[in-house]
Amino acid sequence: MSPHVLVLGGTTEARRLAAALTAHPGVRVTTSLAGRVTRPGALEGEVRTGGFGGAAGLADWLRAHEVDALVDATHPFAASITANAARAAAATGVPAVVLRRPGWRPGPGDTWHPVPSLEAAADVLPRLGRRVFLTTGRLGLAAFARPAGLHFVIRSVEPPEPPLPPGSEVLLARGPFTVADETELLRAHRIDVLVTKDSGGGATAAKLTAARDLGLPVVVVRRPPLPDGVQAVPDVPAVLDRLGLGAPRAR
Repeated sequence: MSPHVLVLGGTTEARRLAAALTAHPGVRVTTSLAGRVTRPGALEGEVRTGGFGGAAGLADWLRAHEVDALVDATHPFAASITANAARAAAATGVPAVVLRRPGWRPGPGDTWHPVPSLEAAADVLPRLGRRVFLTTGRLGLAAFARPAGLHFVIRSVEPPEPPLPPGSEVLLARGPFTVADETELLRAHRIDVLVTKDSGGGATAAKLTAARDLGLPVVVVRRPPLPDGVQAVPDVPAVLDRLGLGAPRAR
């Protein structure tokens, strides 16, 4: 019987992993998407959309569909999904791997302010600037309603979920972005401070370079910790190695 791999997706890495797995003859791949993005990119293999109903529901799905390996390739801030995946894997005995792109690291000339949460990010803003470029995604923006007298330029792939902070304007855009584009945006909107999650990856990293070049402070929300006993691998080849598949064959 062909091995069945379930990939919890929604990231560029998950898409690359699905393509790499399907390059191995006999491997069945199912990618699960939460359904929050209306136009996800094309994926190799089978695709399902929607939640599982928590850890117990995911465990039931793993059993019912005879899954041989589970790969959590969700966003680094999808903490509840990662916790459910760890519990479901433990309950079923299905081998599990967590794929996480490496986080960003500050370099010479960067002025970063690491914080543990969106609420903590909001608390430090009044002393850093009045005009804020907010790039933390479409959820949780109510945390920024408390600081008074700030203007927010919010960029998101999908329309952000209300309530939004007062004095906000929304830009809908999907990366990758160039340093030149990000620099122009920061200047055009007279941005004083950038707020971002430590998502890692190259698609949206240009804003950090643009902020450095313009001498702007950056508030960086740190990633939530992985569940106890769970370790992540940084890339697709590492996942393939953990699954015993090695490098994908050329088609």
